Amino acid sequence: MPLPRISRLNDHPEFATPERCFIVETLSEPALSVARARVEPGVTTAWHSVDGTIERYVMAEGQGRMWIGDAAPEDVGPGDLVTIPAGVRQRIKNIGDSDLIFYCLCTPRFEQKNYRALE
Repeated sequence: MPLPRISRLNDHPEFATPERCFIVETLSEPALSVARARVEPGVTTAWHSVDGTIERYVMAEGQGRMWIGDAAPEDVGPGDLVTIPAGVRQRIKNIGDSDLIFYCLCTPRFEQKNYRALE
């Protein structure tokens, strides 16, 4: 059972990814990881998938366009929840004038060995 704690965003470094976004990891436990993602205006992240991990994006700020698998793209914004099944290709584009910010909740936790670059 996890211990009570508060994890502050500013206590964790933001880092750039080859996927063309910026990540701050705030929690990594076996069953769940949580990270804040930031995509700059006009940027589309690289097509990728994550084997064995379900991702959920909780949209916090900005406007985006989300591609999941072979489905038509859909616009997303604050308050929207995007669910990406394990192993399904995905990407997101910032279609607004300010940073697109969302939280990635991964079950089980994100592990780099499961990441698949598709470009």
